[in-house]
Amino acid sequence: MAPEFSKSLSARPTPIPGVVLYDLPVHGDNRGWFKENWQREKMVALGLPDFGPVQNNISFNEKAGTTRGIHAEPWDKYISVATGRIFGAWVDLREGPSFGAVFTAELDASQAIFIPRGVGNAFQTLEDNTAYSYLVNDHWSADAQGQYTFLNLGDETAAISWPIPLEQAELSDKDRAHPCLADVVPMAPKKTLVLGADGQLGKALRAAYAGDGNVEFAARSDFDLTDPAAYAGRNWKNYTAIINAAAYTAVDDAESPDGRKAAWAINVAAVAHLARVAAENRITLVHVSSDYVFDGTAADHPEDEPFSPLGVYGQTKAAGDALVSAVPEHYIVRTSWVIGEGRNFVRTMASLAGRGITPSVVDDQIGRLTFTEDIAAGIIHLLSSGAPYGVYNLTNDGDPVSWADVARSVYELTGHTADAVTGVSTEEYFAGKAAAPRPKNSVLPLDKLKAAGFTPADAMDRLRAYLGGSAAGETGVVQNMEY
Repeated sequence: MAPEFSKSLSARPTPIPGVVLYDLPVHGDNRGWFKENWQREKMVALGLPDFGPVQNNISFNEKAGTTRGIHAEPWDKYISVATGRIFGAWVDLREGPSFGAVFTAELDASQAIFIPRGVGNAFQTLEDNTAYSYLVNDHWSADAQGQYTFLNLGDETAAISWPIPLEQAELSDKDRAHPCLADVVPMAPKKTLVLGADGQLGKALRAAYAGDGNVEFAARSDFDLTDPAAYAGRNWKNYTAIINAAAYTAVDDAESPDGRKAAWAINVAAVAHLARVAAENRITLVHVSSDYVFDGTAADHPEDEPFSPLGVYGQTKAAGDALVSAVPEHYIVRTSWVIGEGRNFVRTMASLAGRGITPSVVDDQIGRLTFTEDIAAGIIHLLSSGAPYGVYNLTNDGDPVSWADVARSVYELTGHTADAVTGVSTEEYFAGKAAAPRPKNSVLPLDKLKAAGFTPADAMDRLRAYLGGSAAGETGVVQNMEY
């Protein structure tokens, strides 16, 4: 039977989420026919995921009634018929509310279908000499078969009405023996990997993702970003996103020879490894950046401002941003003045207030506090909402203030007088000290983030809530103001 020649390229959704049926234009004459079976630009414009096929397989079936499946592999597939005609059956075998959903359709050479990872695929040939073709976005290997999920072709709960009864069809003994739907272990989704899970932001991400079994957390003891062997020890095909919450943040120490080496190792060389892994495996890479990539001379710093770092730390963060920007699917989250669980400026000021100390605090550096719970929430929003990839400023909202203003607010909110805080210039504060240069203006406009559907809380509201928790009583001196 010849394919239908009158169709235009179009997409049709199905009852299974992510499974999309495509009509393909077929051009015929007295010699036969021609079609564009797979055309990336046109298909992506129709909404097909840019799934990155790496292997093309063809199944030739000599007899009508040949029946294959139901197999769910740990990769995506784009399926079409080269010649002949099939009855296709697809069953959702993924974890989630659509588990067990079924879709069936007859396909000839004028149609194709996209099958996401974890959806069981089967077909029955309706004509002799049928060739069934599929593109996949991972290389087949014998080891990969251990990750398959199988369903019995004759399972009554799937209720597939095979055109040729299975007792009259050609099928393998293995396909006859697979488990029924009630006994199938659903295929788990790909995971999100959080690196730097014991830092201030890492702890906030742990709290935000609490109870989500599809998020994996790795501290340095679990995954050393500076060790190339660590990258070879994971099956990256099992991840959909990496959140890099790890960084070298000792701003002043980075100016020393040893600190410079450590900063470049963690903030640049390790990021290069992550960028390569993400690009090669089509993983979304989320990378946390800093206001220190700018010199602070502008009134504010939009996402597209050219880099102008003042010190080593800022240089390494700018270099890391440049590397991540080359990853096709990436979010660079640029933040400033980070406050979370652990030693930080707010905790130090609360401790000084409690001990009756009257500090001198810099009053010519301007910016906004950023609480780690809002960074975590913003990252999760970007990943879950499908926001366009790119750079997003992410601080708390509200009027810009100085560090001295923040200190005065801390004193007031902890029941002490704000007059105890004396404002001094950056030059006065660091006179005679070994210190890295700092941007005077760290204000990051939030328009792009808000347009993507996320508005962070007001910084002063977060500060009140933070001081009402466990901030007071922290001792020690803060060496930097980063995450």
